[in-house]
Amino acid sequence: MKPFKIRDISIDPPLILSPMAGVTAYTFPLLIKRRGGVGLVVSEFISVEGLTRHNPKSKRQMRFDEEERPYAVQIFGGKADRMAMGAEMAQEIGADILDVNCGCPAPKVVKNGGGSGLLRTPELLETILKEIKKTITIPLTLKLRTGYSDASINVVDIAKMAEQCGVEHIQVHGRTRDQGYKGLANWDLIRQVKEAVTIPVSGNGDITTIEYGMNKWRETGVDGILIGRGAMQNPWIFRQFADVLAGNEPYQPDLTEKKDVLLEFFSMCREEMAEIVALGKMKQLAGQFTKGLVGGAQFRQTLYHSHSADEILDNITTYFETLESRETFGDGVIEADSDLEFTTCEPPVPIEVLQREMAVTN
Repeated sequence: MKPFKIRDISIDPPLILSPMAGVTAYTFPLLIKRRGGVGLVVSEFISVEGLTRHNPKSKRQMRFDEEERPYAVQIFGGKADRMAMGAEMAQEIGADILDVNCGCPAPKVVKNGGGSGLLRTPELLETILKEIKKTITIPLTLKLRTGYSDASINVVDIAKMAEQCGVEHIQVHGRTRDQGYKGLANWDLIRQVKEAVTIPVSGNGDITTIEYGMNKWRETGVDGILIGRGAMQNPWIFRQFADVLAGNEPYQPDLTEKKDVLLEFFSMCREEMAEIVALGKMKQLAGQFTKGLVGGAQFRQTLYHSHSADEILDNITTYFETLESRETFGDGVIEADSDLEFTTCEPPVPIEVLQREMAVTN
């Protein structure tokens, strides 16, 4: 597995932080980028309806740090003129790449013709891609699912069409829209896309371990691998993957470093947002990060019931000090992989829900 290029932009290593709604917005990508091994960062998907109407939240979603380059802004929508305008705005703020979302399965996105809804209207998607290409000079890429349903698998045909429209990189999530995030990703269909086009193709789906990712790369011959949920569970997964690609043993953080990464993330959040929002973001990350840690479920509950920054910090300190001294915590259980899975492209722990819970208990 070697670095590849999207036009003149080197993706090195060929590992991509997958966009996740409510997650890959400034603080989290920066945290992961600093751990090493990330070749490309993609923003969370941004509504062109909000962006082109100058919605402050949509504009904030495009924000990124120079450390995160190369950086792709991902947009979604169902109107060609709005998508072209949104693409131009992304280019103007300095994005290296413009990515079109044709994968989100959320009903509120699909009903307006965006996300994976575009899989049902290839003609509209073709118009959108052509209009965007007329508008921007930076590379255009596309994120796809395998089809809208099992009865309408059309990812290979859409990939071929996209290449003809000037798309320079295709990312395939190996599930249909109807699957959402359930079941296993179909990497055989990802392989078929790779074989059908000449532009780079990257695969996405279920990459939570190095072994699984390496196996899927060997089986499909894809140019790149996207990792999303796996990075929330293990912020060092990109560095570990890059180590293996370089023929080295994968890096293993100790307990002190695991504690420090939580504290660093919380500090970054507190600098960027109101405390109640920072608390929500911290709990959001903890919902995935604590998987695989001894007593992780009980530690997670202590964080969920923390209602101030001091409480969060105290509970993190107590947990890791207990682990270091006793090598266990609570019931000592380590959760299985199936215990924590995404079921939607909404945030794993929606901030507004956390805020409501905190308001009730305060």
